[in-house]
Amino acid sequence: MLNEQYRAMLDHKSVIRETFMYGRQRAAEIGAENVFDYSLGNPSVPCPEEFTRAMQRLLAEGDPVDLHGYCPSQGDPGFRAAVAAHLAERFGLPYRAEDIFPTTGAAGAIAHAVRAVTRPGDEVLTFAPYFPEYGPYVEGTGAHLKVVPPQAPAFQPNLDAFEEMLTPAVTCVLINTPNNPTGVVYSAETLTRMAEILTAKGRAFGHVIYLVSDEPYRDIVFDGKNAPYPAAFYPHTLTCFSYSKSLSLPGERLGYVAAAPGCEGEEVLVDVMAQISRFTGHNCPPSIIQRAVALCQGVTSDLSVYQTNMDLLYNALTEYGFEVERPGGTFYIFPKALEADANAFCRKAREFDLLLVPSDTFGVAGYVRLAYCIETEKVRRSLPAFEKLAAACRR
Repeated sequence: MLNEQYRAMLDHKSVIRETFMYGRQRAAEIGAENVFDYSLGNPSVPCPEEFTRAMQRLLAEGDPVDLHGYCPSQGDPGFRAAVAAHLAERFGLPYRAEDIFPTTGAAGAIAHAVRAVTRPGDEVLTFAPYFPEYGPYVEGTGAHLKVVPPQAPAFQPNLDAFEEMLTPAVTCVLINTPNNPTGVVYSAETLTRMAEILTAKGRAFGHVIYLVSDEPYRDIVFDGKNAPYPAAFYPHTLTCFSYSKSLSLPGERLGYVAAAPGCEGEEVLVDVMAQISRFTGHNCPPSIIQRAVALCQGVTSDLSVYQTNMDLLYNALTEYGFEVERPGGTFYIFPKALEADANAFCRKAREFDLLLVPSDTFGVAGYVRLAYCIETEKVRRSLPAFEKLAAACRR
């Protein structure tokens, strides 16, 4: 007999993936160059040469039995040590190899982190708008996701509502900065107050409230700025990272959980996550990718194209009458739809072969997400289509 829980999920497929598949079908009809697909956050720049050379060297010079053998349940020791050293140097926190747990991307990191610090029936808070897969990640643990309402148009977290929603049932708060879908970077002021609230509530409830910080876009920040590092503000933080965006390696599925130095349970958290892997069948990301990326700490792809694309879109959209907050990072922009129903607006956009994602899937009504990780030339060619769409909505 099929598991009815997962069978029921077939009726709630990803809007993002559906839009992407429509784009492929439309491209077959009229040519990919004529379809302006802003649906999927798939990096559009190549991985750095350092990664390619590291892979080539490992394959040419490494002992095949050792290179392709199993690594420990807690991950490749060299990768863990390299990540800890990089985080310590970059953020000034005394991370150790024992604080790092390799995962299959940020998705695997979040799934492990949430399972490690919740029990069935606990509550996890996140802030709208939020990445829709947080629902399955959290509900799959037996905990329940509760969503703090948004604070438009700036979309910094609504901390007044957050404080009211923090009850003794909350054991974990899940944040995402720089944020998908808005591109907003949580400010130092936001993170300072959030830490103060979590500390005070934890004392009042008699238990630590963990902060799980989803940070795959940490290295894509604009105007020469850096994104504030949440673990530097709150000690009970589990940082979830992925190399999908910074190194343009989404298909390699490598990330990690980093337990902040001084975090409650720091000495056992990684071992706990290794036991979670036994339950879920995770069993470590590929050894060769861990070893190659260990040699590329502090390296990124050329991410400058994303600021170029963002500036083009932001300037054009504001000129055409869209209300939109200028992104501080990521490769997403989140304009307000030009009609109340974002889904209807996205259907109208398809008439101009613009593929946008309605904000309802991110827990907010009335906005659309554009993933501008596409060729700059195609961004430029799409601008007349946005102008026509805006004109059609004004009629």
